[in-house]
Amino acid sequence: MPLPLTPSLPGRRVLLAGAWALTPALRVHASTPTPRQTAGPFYPVDWSGDVDADLVRVAGEAARAQGVVTHLRGRVLDARGAPVPGALVEIWQCDAFGRYRHPRDRADGRDPGFQGRGRAVAGPDGGYAFRTIRPVPYPGRTPHIHAAVAAPGGGAPLVTQFYLADEPLNARDGLFGSLRDPGQREAVLLRPEPADRIEPGALLATRDVVLG
Repeated sequence: MPLPLTPSLPGRRVLLAGAWALTPALRVHASTPTPRQTAGPFYPVDWSGDVDADLVRVAGEAARAQGVVTHLRGRVLDARGAPVPGALVEIWQCDAFGRYRHPRDRADGRDPGFQGRGRAVAGPDGGYAFRTIRPVPYPGRTPHIHAAVAAPGGGAPLVTQFYLADEPLNARDGLFGSLRDPGQREAVLLRPEPADRIEPGALLATRDVVLG
């Protein structure tokens, strides 16, 4: 499996830290480092083309992605709670039909309007922002979003997964179940809320990433 986070620069429409400033009330003091989890078998092998932070629109495709638009925002912090500007954040997830944009997954039924993976660079306050879809389940897995975060200057990236709070399928998911500590579970949970002020019909989910 290739090491996540290749050195290519993010594509167009990268959403930088200013977006996080829209939700100051959600900022919290960093404490529990974000737990590491597997990258899974579908880490993107192709980072060419459209790989920006807007996964809902793909360059050259007329249709928008299927699914509920979800704005994912947060900050990259160090173990002391200080922002990590310039951190490279990658996310990848299946489309609304449970298909990954990956040669090892089935291509039939794949949503051509969903980018499947994206990159953003944390701004001066450590903030990052993506426009994606609410994650959905597929056989054997609870809804989740993969993430890999690398601090400037190199070093192994932090690879993890984000889950939906109060999702019944979490109880049967082996990877989520491997997180026995309540603090670690909380550190990877998303609680999407209506975000019509950002985009009609969209959701907003926030999650800081704490590098240990």
